[in-house]
Amino acid sequence: MKNYLVLFFSGLICITASGQSTLYQTSTQRELDQSLLLFDKELFSASLYDHTAVLSGDLDYDQTYTAELHRAISALELESPDGAGLMKSYIIDNPNHPSVATAGLYLGDHFFYKRDYRQAIEGYELVNPNSLDPATQADLYFKHGYAYFLLEDYTRAAPLFDHAKGLGQPISADAYYYSGFIAMQNGNNAKAISDLEAASKSPQYQGKTPYLLSALYFQQGSYDQLIGFAEPKLSSGASLDRAEMIHLYLAEAYFEKQNFAKAAENYDAFINARKGELSREQVYKGGVAQFEIGNYPRATDYLKVSANGDDAVAQASSYYLAQAYLKQENYQFAATSFNAASKLDFNQKMKEESLVNYAKVNLQNGSFQLGITALDDYLENYPNGTYRTQAEGLLSEALINTSDYLRALEQMERINNKSPRIREAYQKVAFYQAMIYYRDQKYNPSLAYLEKSLTYPIDRELVLATRFWQGEVQAAKGDLPAAIKSYETLRDLRPATNHPYLIKTHYGLGYAYFNSQQYPRAEEQFRLYTEKLRGRDDKQYYDDALLRLGDCYYVQKRFAQAESIFQRAIDESNSGIDYAYYRLAVVQNFQSKNADALYQLDRLISSYPNSLYFEDALYQKGQINMEQTNYQQAVDEFTRLIREKPSSPFVPFALEGRAVANFSLQQYGQTAADYQRILKDYPNSENAETALKGLQETLAMQGRSGEFGDYLENYKSSNPASGSLQALEFEAAKALYFDKNYPKAISALENYLRSYPESAQKIDAIYFLGDSYFQTGQVDQALSQFKRLETEQASPRRLRAMQRIGEIELARENYAAAIPYLEMAAQNSRNKIEEAEAVKALVQSYYATQAYGKAISSADQLLTLDGIIPETTPTALLVKAKSQKALNRGGEAENTLMQLVNEYKTIQGAEGLYLLALSFQEAGNFIQSNETIFDFSGPFVDFDYWYGRMFLLLADNYQKMGEDFQAKATLESIVEKSINEEIKAMAQAKLNNLK
Repeated sequence: MKNYLVLFFSGLICITASGQSTLYQTSTQRELDQSLLLFDKELFSASLYDHTAVLSGDLDYDQTYTAELHRAISALELESPDGAGLMKSYIIDNPNHPSVATAGLYLGDHFFYKRDYRQAIEGYELVNPNSLDPATQADLYFKHGYAYFLLEDYTRAAPLFDHAKGLGQPISADAYYYSGFIAMQNGNNAKAISDLEAASKSPQYQGKTPYLLSALYFQQGSYDQLIGFAEPKLSSGASLDRAEMIHLYLAEAYFEKQNFAKAAENYDAFINARKGELSREQVYKGGVAQFEIGNYPRATDYLKVSANGDDAVAQASSYYLAQAYLKQENYQFAATSFNAASKLDFNQKMKEESLVNYAKVNLQNGSFQLGITALDDYLENYPNGTYRTQAEGLLSEALINTSDYLRALEQMERINNKSPRIREAYQKVAFYQAMIYYRDQKYNPSLAYLEKSLTYPIDRELVLATRFWQGEVQAAKGDLPAAIKSYETLRDLRPATNHPYLIKTHYGLGYAYFNSQQYPRAEEQFRLYTEKLRGRDDKQYYDDALLRLGDCYYVQKRFAQAESIFQRAIDESNSGIDYAYYRLAVVQNFQSKNADALYQLDRLISSYPNSLYFEDALYQKGQINMEQTNYQQAVDEFTRLIREKPSSPFVPFALEGRAVANFSLQQYGQTAADYQRILKDYPNSENAETALKGLQETLAMQGRSGEFGDYLENYKSSNPASGSLQALEFEAAKALYFDKNYPKAISALENYLRSYPESAQKIDAIYFLGDSYFQTGQVDQALSQFKRLETEQASPRRLRAMQRIGEIELARENYAAAIPYLEMAAQNSRNKIEEAEAVKALVQSYYATQAYGKAISSADQLLTLDGIIPETTPTALLVKAKSQKALNRGGEAENTLMQLVNEYKTIQGAEGLYLLALSFQEAGNFIQSNETIFDFSGPFVDFDYWYGRMFLLLADNYQKMGEDFQAKATLESIVEKSINEEIKAMAQAKLNNLK
């Protein structure tokens, strides 16, 4: 303010100089001088008071001007309410006085610097610019204009800035800058550029104008001018306002000129400045620029951001993102991105190409079902599409590799004019589907699809395979004549002597003839099979066929040849060596080579105590000793069998043999006891009548004939004469059971047991009744009947009932209760099927009760029973892996799961693949988890729950990796395509959280 006061005083000196000689001659002047002195000392309150007082006196013209002006200034400085009014009145009342212009400037500046721009404008408008020198005039115009500018009244501000520009004063640079800014806001780019270029010549604006000029050059499309202007500015190292925006304008300009290297450089520079965000379209351009210069990883950083959405930018971004992933051989991400681009309709050419590429990437990645679905969609939606021929070729190849064969066949059957490639694919896919039905024991559908495969007999090798498997399926179905016919049809096609399917046909025919009791023909086929495979590394079923060849000789009573074959099996360490020992002993016995026979039996008994033929061997050894009159040795063998295998069906016959041997040793008490035990425990056995006669003779020799009557009466009640009512009723009820007419069997068996509660057939009747209830789903009643047999004597029916109890408790998830019954069944099983069923149930029960060590050992046992019943090995591997993981043996678990996934395309394999991928995720190996899913999931597409769980896991992995776009696209695909409602709900919930 001091400077402004000096300005005023200098103006007043010239006004009052002529009156100096008389100034002090009057008292009024002295008062005025005193007031001015107070003003000069900025004692404005006193000055205001004194000048007001002076004005009440008798002042001359000049004294009045001076007093009024200083009073007004003092009032303004004091913020007096009437300050502005006093100054305005002074200006208005004295329009021609030389001080008016300065007074107006003072009024305007007073409010200008207090940021009261409206009152500042009022002050400036009271000034006549023409009365001012150029510098002051320029200052007035700029401040006046700037006040309007800050009030956003650009229309009034612009001409004032224009006036200030033309005066060529220092402040003109400011005027050029703001004038240019207003022109820019008004869209007058030419004027804006002109003004800002002028402003940029001032050091004050050299750092401020480049950003605005860059924006202007870009807005009017002057890309070369922008580049020529901005590049040197940025390279100069000077401090520039909003340098990041200059980089952005340069990036956009370079992109338009397709200089992608410079565009990419400047987009990165903008981002690295961290002072703003790109629009989605700019992010897209940044990604394309990086893609065009081959920086694919950086391109994906941009494009996966701009791909989020459902507009044209999202479609284009997804397309380029997919291409960038392809360049990096990241086929999983490429597929997801192409899929996203194919779902949007903004660019039809891009949509069409993306769909084809989506199919191709999935095929390349082994996801055949996804690829097939995409190709099918393409051919349906683009019947005259650019890529139709290519799509048809890809489809024919993919159909062969898919696991969804039914859908593949449906797709091919819709094609009216099938190309040779499609017909060839149809032949193969129909065959593959037939094999799935065969695996699932659905024999009629399997045969139907084998016939479908023969519709187009293009591939001769596949025709041979089809004929062979027709025989296999018919044999499994029990239709042996049809099986033989199919096998013979293959032979009629005259494949090479050592053709694999001809060799397999020998084996199949051998069994078909063997089971049809056509032993000479069976012998020929087993002989051909074993001759062709002998000495090979891959012997397939050679071991089994060799044993059956021996059996063929045996049943034809060609004992010498049978002996040679069984000895050969032993010499070759045949996998069925225990059977070979047993059969060799039998045929040697028939040839009266009893010493050799006993040697073979001893080898079997001592080396293979868990063999299924252990009981047979003990019994046979007892029989041979009987033949040789080695009665005590016979007693020992029969006793061992009775003691060690109490549930064996050989027990009543072993008791008979021991009784006869003891009789020969004149040990009549033991003889009678064995006969009595047969009649008591096995009253309905085949040798019961023989035991009755033997007992009668033995008791007579001991003088105990009186005891025989009771045994005779019991025998009669247990074995009524043929044609009696009791026998007829039991046989009728049993027939209903074996005919699988379970409801009627239940009624008949209940009536029988009520009528004959102590019948010798009671155990059989109870078992049949329990199983009839079981087969009709009446599990509680079945359990009640089976448990009745717990207290009965050992027998095959009782053993089977115990296994059934275990199965029922297992199905009810009463695992602890199931285990004792299943263990009993496993330990006493009479054949491999019973053993496999019991061990499989034990594996599940041990795992459920957290007995993981036992679960693993039982799983290992189940693995030795591969193929006896369906899915034994995959079940064993799955439970073994889960148990290993529960015991923190993660490495072993992963190896087991890998074996399962590689070898078994079953539901267990599907769950195993999910668990394997999950284990990698839990270890933080997200990429390995994803690769595992993509590499191995294709064959498991039919198992929709576990297949869906895999891809939910995939989405989780993407999210953990920061790949939200991939996670979202994956979840959307699951929601769209999954047929499992539980999986869809899980995916939708995750999608909602992701959004």
